[in-house]
Amino acid sequence: MAARRSAGTGEVLVVGGGIGGLTAALAMARAGLGVRVLERAGQFAELGAGLQMAPNASRVLDRLGILQRVTEAGVLPRRLVLRSALTGRELAALDVGGRFRRRYGAPYVVLHRSDLLAILVDACAAAGVSLHPGKDVLTVTDHGDRVCARCADGTAYRGIAAIAADGLHSRLREMFADDAPVCSGFVAYRGTIDISQENIGEVTRCAALDEVVAWIGPGLHFVQYALCSGTVCNRVAVFRSRQYAAGEQDWGTPGELDEMFSACCPQVRAAMTALWRDRRWPMYDREPMGRWARGRVALLGDAAHPMLQYLAQGACQAIEDAYVLAGKLACCAGRDGSHLVPRALAEYEQARAPQAMRVQRTARLWGDIWHIDGAGAVLRDELFAYHRPGSYRYTDWLYGPVTEREERA
Repeated sequence: MAARRSAGTGEVLVVGGGIGGLTAALAMARAGLGVRVLERAGQFAELGAGLQMAPNASRVLDRLGILQRVTEAGVLPRRLVLRSALTGRELAALDVGGRFRRRYGAPYVVLHRSDLLAILVDACAAAGVSLHPGKDVLTVTDHGDRVCARCADGTAYRGIAAIAADGLHSRLREMFADDAPVCSGFVAYRGTIDISQENIGEVTRCAALDEVVAWIGPGLHFVQYALCSGTVCNRVAVFRSRQYAAGEQDWGTPGELDEMFSACCPQVRAAMTALWRDRRWPMYDREPMGRWARGRVALLGDAAHPMLQYLAQGACQAIEDAYVLAGKLACCAGRDGSHLVPRALAEYEQARAPQAMRVQRTARLWGDIWHIDGAGAVLRDELFAYHRPGSYRYTDWLYGPVTEREERA
């Protein structure tokens, strides 16, 4: 067995080195706290491809001093667009250009998950965060005046608090709830394609490079947008699996993917060739839960509020968690602040849980709206027709706060 090791008692332990955990670590380090990140994987890495950063998250990245690097690595789209997956017709759009940025005080950015993670790793290292890959935390024990995290390799780390940012399948969530991930019956296939002179025609026939486009239809949708400073096109196909509904063990197969999208418009069918067929992502969330903090332990991001992808808010909500958490724990920096930790974590929960639970519920509803069929789809499209691209009445609650100047406008 490896030798046991104990960290300094003045540190906050972050369990999980994904986007939420690293943002929390960076924010806490900037607030004057010692931070140690324990990541199960052998390296800090992100699976998947594209990531959408709405202004409720990009504002935080700006405050943490990394937004410029994020925008350089990503793309600033001009519009978010919904189209019919069956006909290709535009149903609704939202302008996310200059006025949008002024209203919310930050841009809408799309970028590769691995690019954001690399930026966060560099920023954490520069801020003095202790980063430890290959640390599979099995248990966290709250001893009242400190916490202790014990890892599978026999090491142990002590600190003033433990933040569980260990994702959808969080092991530490079991300290708060006896629940399990909920399968939506939907599955996603992802893929990327280089935007080169050779294939730019194929990419732009599908959609403009300065737009984030979702084609929506009965039980399915398809998304495309540019990444990596405009050099890569990200594509995602999502559908409700009939095989899952029938109780089959092997569901959401490539054959079912092709069958479900066979009736879509030519643009979508042509873009399907860029998808990876050797891996698929079943879509899960959990029931909303308002209890995230107990004593010196708290949940963050998907460990607290995993959500379906339809609002593109999973990482955004984790980033908001991180900033609020750091603000509440700032009072605990220094030798004499440890006794304030339980109260700070309780205040973090009170500040963030209502909004995050609302986003969870709305993400489910938005998915139902996207995928409805029959008369419901006709009514949806009629309502969408009344939306104006420069209207933000349906996004203020999610992307706000609105700037003072825009409130007067």
